[in-house]
Amino acid sequence: MKLNKVLFIMAIGGLLIACKKDPNIQDQIKEKEEKEEIVEEEFEYEVEQFADLKILRYQIPGWDDLSLKEQKLVYYLTQAGLSGRDIMWDQNYRHNLTIRKALQNIYTSYEGDKNVKGWKEFETYLKRVWFSNGIHHHYSNDKIKPEFGKDYFSELLAATSTELPKEAYEVIFNDKDAKKVNQAKGVDNVALSAVNFYGPDVTNADVESFYGAMKSPDKDKPLSFGLNSQLVKENGTLKERVYKSGGLYGAAIDEIIKWLEKAQGVAENKAQGEALGLLIEYYKTGSLQTWDDYNVAWTAATEGNIDYINSFIEVYNDPLGYRGSYETIVQIKDFDMSKKMAVLSENAQWFEDNSPLMDEHKKKNVVGVTYKVVTVAGEAGDASPSTPIGVNLPNANWIRAAVGSKSVSLGNIINAYNNAGGSGRLKEFVHDEEEYELEEKYGQLGDKLHTALHEVVGHASGQLNPGVGETKETLKNYASTMEEGRADLVGLYYLMDPKLQELGLVGDWEKVGKAAYDGYIRNGLMTQLIRLNLGDDVEEAHMRNRQWVSAWAFEQGTKDNVIEKVTKEGKTYFNINDYQKLREIFGQLLRETQRIKSEGDYKAAEALVEGYGVKVDQAIHAEVLKRNEQFTSAPYSGFVNPVLVPKTDDAGEIVNFEIFQPKTFAEQMLWYSKNYNFLPEVN
Repeated sequence: MKLNKVLFIMAIGGLLIACKKDPNIQDQIKEKEEKEEIVEEEFEYEVEQFADLKILRYQIPGWDDLSLKEQKLVYYLTQAGLSGRDIMWDQNYRHNLTIRKALQNIYTSYEGDKNVKGWKEFETYLKRVWFSNGIHHHYSNDKIKPEFGKDYFSELLAATSTELPKEAYEVIFNDKDAKKVNQAKGVDNVALSAVNFYGPDVTNADVESFYGAMKSPDKDKPLSFGLNSQLVKENGTLKERVYKSGGLYGAAIDEIIKWLEKAQGVAENKAQGEALGLLIEYYKTGSLQTWDDYNVAWTAATEGNIDYINSFIEVYNDPLGYRGSYETIVQIKDFDMSKKMAVLSENAQWFEDNSPLMDEHKKKNVVGVTYKVVTVAGEAGDASPSTPIGVNLPNANWIRAAVGSKSVSLGNIINAYNNAGGSGRLKEFVHDEEEYELEEKYGQLGDKLHTALHEVVGHASGQLNPGVGETKETLKNYASTMEEGRADLVGLYYLMDPKLQELGLVGDWEKVGKAAYDGYIRNGLMTQLIRLNLGDDVEEAHMRNRQWVSAWAFEQGTKDNVIEKVTKEGKTYFNINDYQKLREIFGQLLRETQRIKSEGDYKAAEALVEGYGVKVDQAIHAEVLKRNEQFTSAPYSGFVNPVLVPKTDDAGEIVNFEIFQPKTFAEQMLWYSKNYNFLPEVN
């Protein structure tokens, strides 16, 4: 499970012979080797900006403190991650790889005038497609509309001798497959979602009947049916195409296995090596039982400096919450921050015991919650270029209850966001100077603590009632937003608790809590709307949960004027008048949200999400968009990844590594397509 900040990241690269293939990397290596003196310069976080997107860089602090063996482990894991990169492209949409190849061929071979408006529009469209791993927006799920016309595109195709099948050509411009993930109420979500998890003629009813007939060998340890497969119809019969060696995406998976086997050879300890072995076996067989065995082993393997996330994991892109998107994050432990924040996991039982949940929904024994602040060394797939800032895994409820979970906060990613410069939006949307000063002084700390509480305490808390099925089965298309909202509410409830100061995490719990509450309500009711076009519904799971939490709290506090809607000089603001009462409201909503999950109450989930999280106040939306026009900074951010280049001796053995930063977004995207292109265009 991810904490999504709407600002995100990308993966890493570099083959052993990479410097011989790419002139940009070669030039950087030569430049670095020829320097007699290295002058420390201020790190440049920003790469470029286009459309609604900003591209950033991140550093890998602590890299030089790793042993060569540990550096090799990081390198092998990142190569494994990148080897599966194209899986995510194909999962997102069946024509993505075909379209990407055509667009890139035009980009690299066109010799016409590149100063005209049409070319600039084409270049922007390609960058947007790169960022989203396909032709649908990474956040809104809407198909990205090119600003250039068919005639100009046809000219580009002809001028570069680029071929593009008719259906793929037409879909760039027409209204077909308009939504990657359709979460609308009262429609056939599977049939109306373009995501490539299902065949074009598969319906909601097909999915529910197919998996409803499946039974796990152990009812108390339900398998994650559908997680690693595509469901299609062949001659009218439903059939799974399993992601595995020799199966769907087998060519890329074989490359993943190759690098994971190298990683296993330099594992830090026995537990880590055994977990990697199970992951390799899972990729070879596609066995969901092996997947569970792996997750149990991975969760228990907590020693060492290096960890990773790899495989088909988060289910946000499946409208019914079954299928996992390919994702990898390679992590180096941040020892100082992990030690400071470990106090949260050490006190997980206290948080559970003192939560406002019904007693029957509280865990009597919160086990195995580990929390680390980590340094990201590379990401790919669903985590790149758009990255989470925190992750809590595994997702299976029974493993979390029996074995525990791992929670991480991506420290260097958060640091990159904080150092990339502000946009000036804050002053426009805060109610008064006091709110502004609280945000400036305590906002970043409040965000970090909310991330930690969301991941460590939030996702680890609560339990299902006996006999209640997995959330994806009971809450269906509302499962993801309900779980993210529940974890957010846990964090919000405890952000205004003096326990945080008692644990040494803050110097002034009340001011940190106020800043966090101000920011959450301001974002949930107003500022996140800059990411939507006027008239759009809220679709993305995290964005929905921020709105239904904020809107429900606002409505509940109306009687006592807990949150006041203020109009000054024609501008709308939301001002919190009573923070403690707001905390009580968050507690009430948390209690109800946990009840809904614990009991599998679909109707209540539907009422909460549809009633508060989907529809937008059009007057406020129009106002927010108008007020935002003065700011040039893009509302979404993502990352290029540092490039790890191994240096070898005469025998071909790795002796050390160089780290280089991509100069442009295009450089990295073309590099990835050239060196990690293991799948055919149609799978």
